[in-house]
Formats: sequence, C-alpha cells, structure tokens
Amino acid sequence: MAIQALYTAATGMTAMETKLDVIANNLANLETVAFKKDRANFEDLFYRHEKMPGSEDTAGEYTPTGIHIGLGTRVQSVQSDFIQGAFDHTGRELDVVIEGPGFFQVADPGGDTYYTRAGNWSKNANGNLVVGSAGLGRLLEPPIPIPEDATNIVITPEGIVSVRQPGNQQLAQVGQIELAYFVNPQGLLKLGENLYAETDASGAPTLGNPGQDGIGMLRQNFLERSNVEPVNELIDLILTQRAFELNSQAVKAGDEVLQIVANLRRF
Repeated sequence: MAIQALYTAATGMTAMETKLDVIANNLANLETVAFKKDRANFEDLFYRHEKMPGSEDTAGEYTPTGIHIGLGTRVQSVQSDFIQGAFDHTGRELDVVIEGPGFFQVADPGGDTYYTRAGNWSKNANGNLVVGSAGLGRLLEPPIPIPEDATNIVITPEGIVSVRQPGNQQLAQVGQIELAYFVNPQGLLKLGENLYAETDASGAPTLGNPGQDGIGMLRQNFLERSNVEPVNELIDLILTQRAFELNSQAVKAGDEVLQIVANLRRF
C-alpha cells in the first residue's frame, strides 16, 4: 500500500534531519581548538517479507530471489573522527599541542576527572594551570603550580614543566604533565567545553608521560586546530539537502496515490 511509502520516506527525512544537525555542528566548530568532527552513520530498518528466497514455485523449483519491502532507515550512531588536526603556531608559552592520540586530564570543580585535547592553558589566581570556562577553570591533573615571579615557562616534548625565576639562570622543574590514552576514544562521551568523559565503551584510561608507549608527545607554542574540512562538509551538506528533498517527493507521491485510490468510484 502507498501508505507504507509515507512512513518509509518519513524515516529518511528524519535521518537526513539528524545528519544536517551533525554537519551544522561540525561547521559551527570550525575554529574550536582541537575539535573532532562527527559523522552520522545509518542502517536500514526491518523488512516485510512477502516471499522468502528459496521458496518452491509451482514447478517445484527453488526461487533464486524473494520479495521483501524495506521499511526505511534510522541513525545507527554518530561517530567522532579523532584524526589529528593541523597545528597553529601561536608563540604563547602556555599553548601546548598533543602530537599523538593522548588526552590531557582535568579536574572538574565537582570532583570528576575529564579529558581534553585542547591545550590553551592559563594560570588561575592560585598559579595553577587550568583550561575551560568553569569558575576558575578546570585544573590540569596532576596539578602544576607556576610561581608568581616566573619569567619564562618551558614545556619539553616529554611533558616536563620548568620555569626561570629572577636571580636564577637555571630552570627549575615545577611539574610533569601526564597524558591519558583510551583503547576506543570514539566511546568517550562528549560533554561540551572541549571535554570528554570516560564510559564503558571507551574503557579505562592508560596513564603515562608523553613519549611513552606511543601515547603522544607535546609541542609548546602550538595549538591543534579543528579537524573539520569545510569543503567536504559543504559537499555533504548539499547531498543531505538533496536526499531530504527526494524523500519529501516520495511522501508527496505516496499521498497522491492515496488520493487517487480514495477517489475511485464503482460504476
């Protein structure tokens, strides 16, 4: 019946609407530090089987194909792409990029530990390195205090943080940056504010210093750009819009067929 076409096409419109939301979010975060683009994945729905493949026909032969009518589509998942973004040289001492798959650890004011790729660090009122916009910021874990009179901050690729103070030409080590690694980073929960939370899908993090076990190295004076590719997103945007329009045409066609059926008269 044509009424099934209405429901099937409607699932396509709903799926394309979700994909449009994903693309819009990717484009909106084009300039977000270390943002990882998302991709909507789809799967077909159940099928109505009117004739099973391999059924016997009137001659006793097995039919090579059957008759099955699909009932539409739905969003299977929205998957993050953790490919490395390009590096921007900022020249700022507290800008740090992770060259590899690792994550910084940050402590939320509520006591939870979150993870981030954004390395645009700042000092709070207590001199600790923080990131984000929550209150005084979220503390880097483990905490790294920067002396108030520090004139120079050096962060090595291995994560050793040292400072130079007045009257002392030697660098003094004040902390060690640790990174977290996840077997399945796509299983992390996106929270906004460049933060991720651990889930059962991501698995527990493996902690280590930069440069160990392929966890990644640090590069001072750089920031990681968003890995969104505008040209690809715009192409995907056009295709999504066209797919939505085609599904809407199927809804109109199904509605017109139903109108013809409703207007049939017996003579």
